[in-house]
Amino acid sequence: MSSQPVDIASLSLEALTEFVVGQGEKAFRAKQLFRWMHQRGATSFDEMTDLSKDFRAKLKDLATFGTVTKDLEQRSIDGTIKYRWKTWDGKLIESVYMPSPERKTLCVSTQVGCAMGCRFCATATLGLMRNLTPAEIVAQVHAVNREVRANEKIDKTLRPLTNLVFMGMGEPLHNFENLKIALGILQSEDGPNFSHRHITVSTVGLVPMIERFGAETEVKLAISLNASNDETRDVIMPVNKKWKIADLMEACRKFPLKQGRRITFEYVLMNGVNDTDDDAHRLAKLVQGVPAKVNLIQYNENPGLGFHTTVDNRAERFRDILDRAGVAAFIRANRGRDISAACGQLANTEKEPTFVPLGAKRAPAAVP
Repeated sequence: MSSQPVDIASLSLEALTEFVVGQGEKAFRAKQLFRWMHQRGATSFDEMTDLSKDFRAKLKDLATFGTVTKDLEQRSIDGTIKYRWKTWDGKLIESVYMPSPERKTLCVSTQVGCAMGCRFCATATLGLMRNLTPAEIVAQVHAVNREVRANEKIDKTLRPLTNLVFMGMGEPLHNFENLKIALGILQSEDGPNFSHRHITVSTVGLVPMIERFGAETEVKLAISLNASNDETRDVIMPVNKKWKIADLMEACRKFPLKQGRRITFEYVLMNGVNDTDDDAHRLAKLVQGVPAKVNLIQYNENPGLGFHTTVDNRAERFRDILDRAGVAAFIRANRGRDISAACGQLANTEKEPTFVPLGAKRAPAAVP
């Protein structure tokens, strides 16, 4: 009985070298193979013309490289494009391309669905189906690079994407091992060669994993905070029942930051839930002692979830209170609202999320 093919796109360059040498090939072939997959974005072994026909035939028998297939494309009036991808087993994930004059940013997914159960988030209504492999995480980047090159008539040898934010479907630190491999591939000089300064990973607050993340990667950290006290956060973010805000802030204070770097705190403003003056004053105290900036996001409404967005003047007042307290705070422009591509709206479905009244019990989140 033959063994399962190895997904070589999920291997680091070191692991790929070990695989290639194990097939009786020279070690330098691994770098050629790696570059074809992750620098040139090849989609088949037949494209890898500087590899011998015999080696390519062997690879077809022994290996595969995970990719994703475009299932749906939606374009917003603001230029945002949401892509829905199908994986090898028919699962659906989404990523969002946000171009601007200064940068071309891709919001990347790390899981099919999510286990964290945040009450205001459409992705949470899916539950967690499975983790994405390193290859499937990286494949979103390769696929959108191809799309952007074709749509914007950019030379095929260039990597048009400039920034990556891991804020799509799933909790990145819940899939840390695969995320870490994917980050290594994306930052490799023999791959897309993204700078760690241009990659941000967001977490709802898996406290033990924040320490590992800081120790084992160099990319930027964003915390999805969304409440100024435990009473509110317990209700809207079940993860807070395991790790309280004090635990989370202590992990942030210990997080290793290079000179001039800051942690980003994401705070989704929901009318009557977390947007009062008292919330703003408490938030200012929470982030004291942490090199930080706060991104305020006016909630993107999801039908049936029972939450509503904060009005513009309330958001401005909230920001002003933070500003007077010496906190760098910004009201982040929402992109792609008209195609359900904005923060908290990725759900892979055209159906409305199942309605669960605010305050009612729901299945507990699977927190590692």
